[in-house]
Amino acid sequence: MTDPATASIERAAVIYNPVKGHLKKLKSAIRAAEEAAGWKKTIWLETSEEDAGQAVTREALKRGATVVLAAGGDGTVRAVAEALRSTNVPIALIPVGTGNLLARNLGLTLTNIDEAVQTAFTGIDRRIDLGMAEITRVNGDSEQHVFLVMAGVGLDAKMIALTNPRLKKAVGWLAYVDAIGRSLPELKPIKLKFSRDGSPERSSSAHTVIIGNCGLLPGNLLLMPDAKPDDGLLDIAVLRPQGPFGWLKVWNKLAWENGVLRKSALGRQIIDLSRDVKDVTYLTGRDLRLTVDEPEDFQLDGDEFGEAKSVHAWVDPGALDVRVPG
Repeated sequence: MTDPATASIERAAVIYNPVKGHLKKLKSAIRAAEEAAGWKKTIWLETSEEDAGQAVTREALKRGATVVLAAGGDGTVRAVAEALRSTNVPIALIPVGTGNLLARNLGLTLTNIDEAVQTAFTGIDRRIDLGMAEITRVNGDSEQHVFLVMAGVGLDAKMIALTNPRLKKAVGWLAYVDAIGRSLPELKPIKLKFSRDGSPERSSSAHTVIIGNCGLLPGNLLLMPDAKPDDGLLDIAVLRPQGPFGWLKVWNKLAWENGVLRKSALGRQIIDLSRDVKDVTYLTGRDLRLTVDEPEDFQLDGDEFGEAKSVHAWVDPGALDVRVPG
């Protein structure tokens, strides 16, 4: 039970995507948790095509929300987090999306709505970093967004752009496998220039550049094994497969080394003794500037964000509070 001295000021808000379903079950769980905690009546606001969640989250804050529950896919979570940046009002994650990327990386429930609601009302707050991305279009227009897990240009962004939404709704993240198959025939190395943490600009080429605040993808694919959401750093993975077996080496690095060997002391010794795979390069930094020769598809947390001519990404340390189990 909530302390009577603080009960009167506590109020939850739910930002929900109406197309995701589970609303009846969610309302029942929140009504019970709200009454048990002695909180004020919960605020309910839905997203729309015009507002992914930023505007309604700001409205919830004006109405006195002390925790905001994001009930939707990764796009809804990202939009709510964008509005909560540096407010000290925590976000609580309700797993009704396809990827649930941030929940996966924080070890939160991916399927249990009742458990997620209890965490929202009785949990504690964990402070994590936010990734920031300023996207510049070919016409010079620019826009700024946050990302919680990963941003990327190249194969991963093209894959997301080609993902069939009906297939994704039917089979979840497995729809990305179909999109990868349709992306590969169009794939060619991207020519780019980049600067990390203010260093002199360098020229390079790659099939994919991924900028991560966290490292785990659906299917327990550990793309960035050293990424932590609260270390004040961005992790950068550059994929540049070489030769006829290049993509096989990339897959071996991600699925075998990162997914299996790193989980044991012996496995880590094997990795240390083996030759480094040049097809996958890992970097870290706080600030990355990236310019491509030709406009390329860009993605944030699994959502398509159109074509970018350049991207400025940086970390905003400790900018978001996340409600986690106590």
